[in-house]
Amino acid sequence: MRTEGTLTRLDRVFARLDREPQRPAHIDVPRMSRHRFVLFSATLAFYLSIVWAVVTTSWLVRLDWLVMFFRPYQQWPQIHAFLDYYVVLGQRGPTAVMVASWLGWRSWRQHTLRPLLTLAASLLLLNITVGAAKIGMGRLGPHYATVIGSNEMGLGGDIFPSGHTANAVVTWGILAYLASTPRARRWLSALSAVTSLGVGLTTVYLGTHWLSDVLLGWAAGLLIMLALPWCEPLIARAEAWLFTLRDRLRDRRGRTAPVPAPAAPVGAPVALGPRTAADEAPAARETIGVSHSSRVPAHLAPGPHLARSERTPVTPAGSRRPPHADRVPRGTAPAARPLAGS
Repeated sequence: MRTEGTLTRLDRVFARLDREPQRPAHIDVPRMSRHRFVLFSATLAFYLSIVWAVVTTSWLVRLDWLVMFFRPYQQWPQIHAFLDYYVVLGQRGPTAVMVASWLGWRSWRQHTLRPLLTLAASLLLLNITVGAAKIGMGRLGPHYATVIGSNEMGLGGDIFPSGHTANAVVTWGILAYLASTPRARRWLSALSAVTSLGVGLTTVYLGTHWLSDVLLGWAAGLLIMLALPWCEPLIARAEAWLFTLRDRLRDRRGRTAPVPAPAAPVGAPVALGPRTAADEAPAARETIGVSHSSRVPAHLAPGPHLARSERTPVTPAGSRRPPHADRVPRGTAPAARPLAGS
């Protein structure tokens, strides 16, 4: 028999999950505090400064070209296979499925839609802001550059800022944003920052992004994470509306379902009303027509009716059969027959 002292690590994990509240009375929702607002303002200034440095073809653009000519994928080819898989951590499809699976289980566990709605709001902001910036600035990537030393802006590209980096910041940072304890939030924030920067540098190693693309993508993702507290009232209203809609559908389904009539208890007395004159009147007899194919009783058959004296007499035994000379009544001994030749 397993005791508390011999629990395995997996047993301790499941025991901790079982102690998690089914419906938390209070969920720690991050607020737009002064500290967060200062970080948001500083990140926005950093974002705008990178855009201005690229637009004006400053030292940052020259650094982009130096890194591109360095060709990291040729300097360290032994890590190329690993980084091809590591960069998947920044792709929107796989990461969104993984994070949504975990947050969906957490929503089911805590009976709240806030984790899934927060993820949906962050991805919506990511598509709008980063997508608009990509299309608006139209920068070409290193593989499609036309003029050495130029910023390659406004040429129909879509790599500035880096979508892989911004997506990694948002999808992994949402786990830190929804953490239930401050300690878990700090650790997950550091882990998401390192993962997102690693994904961005991997794109630079593979030659698909400039270094400035990665810096701007990291700032774009961080701006979305810092602005999420402003979306919390909208998330709460959306959750309340969805729960109200669910209750209405349940009520409508319950009203349309047929309700069986309650059966009367066995042996229960039944109240009878007083009999009226209509109840005392004899019921009218219904005339039933006789079909031609039906048999008519013998006593009602058409034809001459014989009088009782003309009918065959009834024997004492109650039979109208004609008497037979060779038969004797029951209970009497038969007479001896004369022998032939006597």
